[in-house]
Amino acid sequence: MRSHLLNDTTAEHYRRSVTEGVERVAAKLAATDRPFTGVTVDDLTPRIEQIDLDRPLNDTAAALDELEEVYLRDAVYFHHPRYLAHLNCPVVIPAVLGEAILSAVNSSLDTWDQSAGGTLIERKLIDWTADRIGLGPAADGVFTSGGTQSNLQALLLAREEAKTKDLGSLRVFASEASHFSVKKSAKLLGLGQDAVVVVPVDHDQRMQTVALAHELERCAADGLVPMAVVATAGTTDFGSIDPLPEIAELCAQSGAWLHVDAAYGCGLLTSRTRRSLLEGIERADSVTVDYHKSFFQPVSSSAVLVRDAATLRHATYHAEYLNPRRMAQERIPNQVDKSLQTTRRFDALKLWMTLRVMGADGIGQLFDEVCDLAAEGYGLLAADPRYDVVVEPTLSTLVFRYVPAAVTDPAETDRANLYARKALFASGAAIVAGTKVNGRHYLKFTLLNPETKASDIAAVLDLIAGHAEQYLGESLDRAC
Repeated sequence: MRSHLLNDTTAEHYRRSVTEGVERVAAKLAATDRPFTGVTVDDLTPRIEQIDLDRPLNDTAAALDELEEVYLRDAVYFHHPRYLAHLNCPVVIPAVLGEAILSAVNSSLDTWDQSAGGTLIERKLIDWTADRIGLGPAADGVFTSGGTQSNLQALLLAREEAKTKDLGSLRVFASEASHFSVKKSAKLLGLGQDAVVVVPVDHDQRMQTVALAHELERCAADGLVPMAVVATAGTTDFGSIDPLPEIAELCAQSGAWLHVDAAYGCGLLTSRTRRSLLEGIERADSVTVDYHKSFFQPVSSSAVLVRDAATLRHATYHAEYLNPRRMAQERIPNQVDKSLQTTRRFDALKLWMTLRVMGADGIGQLFDEVCDLAAEGYGLLAADPRYDVVVEPTLSTLVFRYVPAAVTDPAETDRANLYARKALFASGAAIVAGTKVNGRHYLKFTLLNPETKASDIAAVLDLIAGHAEQYLGESLDRAC
């Protein structure tokens, strides 16, 4: 069994095994002609359940053959140009190379004596990101598992900076289009049911600053504490960016912590043409970035950044076996002093390799391409009488609805759209997402693949219409 341990005597075994696995994946990527096979839960479950994990195959090739049957063949492939659903990006090759290296070396980024150079690379990337945001010389941050954890940590810092023991008096303000993790974080942080004040959005799905000002005034009048305002730079459903300068000014007046959730919109930090869309983000107290969205990195790769490094002390706990206080006094850089996690992967290496090979402009060009594509897609939808599109995109998301002219019942139109999405997924020809707008079912394209073309969008719109029309025809037959 020691032959399977990665060490100096098994280096050749490692090389052969990884090469064989890479060749399988490369062949699969090259041969994939649709994003999904359409396999169902009922089809796939028995294949996996019949595998006896207590009877190993004792052969890498055999294990890869089995993996082809239970995973690779039916995986959802984000690199395919007709995967148009969620905020999943195709990944860049330098980042995948970084993933292979970090997994093999297996550094843990909690303490210096487990990572050495890895610690300094992560810190360098945090400084680079903070500089791109414009947070100032006192800024700092740490890599996280994703936007949900980044938002949680930011709101933890905001809670502690509010300096009150009366948690029931704290209020967090976020738009109705903000990420669900804001409410989840409030619950995890022990705040009351009414802690999150939902602020309405305008026609462009941006937080209404007049409404925010009113809510902040009401908060003060009721003797409550405005703990934080969460502004979103790239909402999940619409890619909308809240008016950051105006929100920052209201936070300065009210004393509220400003957190900007830029998990999606962070790609604008590298854009040569759209960086101005993030104007005002430099005034944030904390910022969430998800490199595994608009930086084209493998999951997971995220960070939370703060304007004042001292606020990270609220996440610091010392353990004698790990990071005793004397280490801080000796200026030993232990990243666990800043993180909610202890053992933590060297995910920063993926972004490091990407920047060293492609550069920031290379990332920005890719993100600009998908934003340009969304603009083309909006033009197609706006000109197509079969569809109602909600809002012109700021980033790369389109929310729309099939609207059959002969149907007057909105509920029946809902059912047609739901059916079309489900039927499209079952076919495997394309994958789209769904959401609700004003209580009605809509479909969603999240465009993060620069290889997707306007012709792909047009083709998928035809497929959706075909499935919806099939449903309506069958519905009419049933009624007769």
